[in-house]
Amino acid sequence: METLFFLIISFVAIVSAILVITCKNPINSALSLIMTFFCLATYYVMLDAPFVAAIQVMVYAGAIMVLIVFVIMLLNIRVDATKKYTHKIVLGSIIGFFTLINTVFLLLKSRVSLPTGPYNKEIINQIGHTEIIGREMLTTFLLPFEITSILLLVGIVGAVIVAKKKL
Repeated sequence: METLFFLIISFVAIVSAILVITCKNPINSALSLIMTFFCLATYYVMLDAPFVAAIQVMVYAGAIMVLIVFVIMLLNIRVDATKKYTHKIVLGSIIGFFTLINTVFLLLKSRVSLPTGPYNKEIINQIGHTEIIGREMLTTFLLPFEITSILLLVGIVGAVIVAKKKL
C-alpha cells in the first residue's frame, strides 16, 4: 500500500514539476510549484519527519509562495504566448535526461548509511523532532537563520523598488 501511495505522489510531483517549467503563465507556474512543495511535504511525512513536513508547508508552500506571487503581480510579467522556444525546450530536456541518468546511477551505486552525530533514534523519539531542531536552530545555526531572514527582506524590498521604477 505504501509503495502505491509513493508512486502516486511521485507521479503528481513529477507532473507538477514539469508544469512549473512549461507553463507560459507565471501564476500557473507558481501554483504548480506549490503542488510540488506539497508532494515534498508528503515525502517528509513518509520518512517519519512530521516537523520538517509542517515547516515545508508553512514556510515554502505558504509564505515563500505568497511572496513569489506578490512579486509576479508587482512586476506585472506579461508572456507572449505566440513565441516558440523550441531550442530552450530541447536543451532543458537534454539536461533533465542527463540529470535523471546521473541520479539513477548514484542511487544504484550508493549504500544506506546510518545517521551520525549526537542524536540516535532513541534520543530523537524520547526528546522529539521539534525540540531538537529548535535547539540546534537557535543555538548552533542562529547566524545563518538570521542571515536568511535578512536576505528575504532584501529581496522583497528589491522587488518593490523595481516595481516602483516601472510605474
